[in-house]
Amino acid sequence: MHLDLTGKVALVTGASRGIGRAIAEALGEAGAAVTVNYRQQRGQAEAAVAHIESFGGRGLAVQADVGNAAEVEALIESTVRHFGRLDILVNNAGITHDGLTIRLSDEEWDEVLNINLRGAFFCTRSALRGMVRQRWGRIINMSSVVGRTGNAGQANYAAAKAGLIGLTRSVAREVATRNITVNAIAPGFIQTEMTGNLNKAQQQWLLDRIPANRLGTVEEVASLVIYLASDAAAYITGQVLQMDGGLAMA
Repeated sequence: MHLDLTGKVALVTGASRGIGRAIAEALGEAGAAVTVNYRQQRGQAEAAVAHIESFGGRGLAVQADVGNAAEVEALIESTVRHFGRLDILVNNAGITHDGLTIRLSDEEWDEVLNINLRGAFFCTRSALRGMVRQRWGRIINMSSVVGRTGNAGQANYAAAKAGLIGLTRSVAREVATRNITVNAIAPGFIQTEMTGNLNKAQQQWLLDRIPANRLGTVEEVASLVIYLASDAAAYITGQVLQMDGGLAMA
């Protein structure tokens, strides 16, 4: 199985921490040059680049708000100018503003949809231009299990993640003949800062609902990204791969 990404260039949005950072570092370890995008956490993004460079890889930290089309264009341009091309896009940037639907403000709805869905569209549109010309590309969208199941208190987040699934399948149909694959990963509960802040009772409540009886790791998510980005997954496109320990079996 050929999982070596040497010579490829990747961009990971929202990559300064958590799942995004693990993905960026794993791509670097697999041989890709990596643009680490961040919105606010410059220090953490630069630390991710330093990690990539520590084993001889190439990294670049670029600030951009993916919800802003002009900033996305500049982000893609910076990547191509620095590394010469763009082969792999991981749309990972996302935020939450949780609350019951009846209490969600217009701003809380708009901001989540803007970053989580509109931002992925902006990045995909911009990245596709070069991928179509070079007739090779990998786009991997980070959806969520709640995009399929829904979740009380997360109507905005679930809608955005469900929207990513529709975006994934539509774009996959458009570019399949150009040797570009577009897939989504739908993680369940992953061990991150967010889940680490749950108390023991909350953590046990989660575990009781997961057949695997454990949370996933960011490294496991990153490993799936590496596979989808590689030549080994060239015949997989338009798919949503659930990574949730059996939480929501189809």
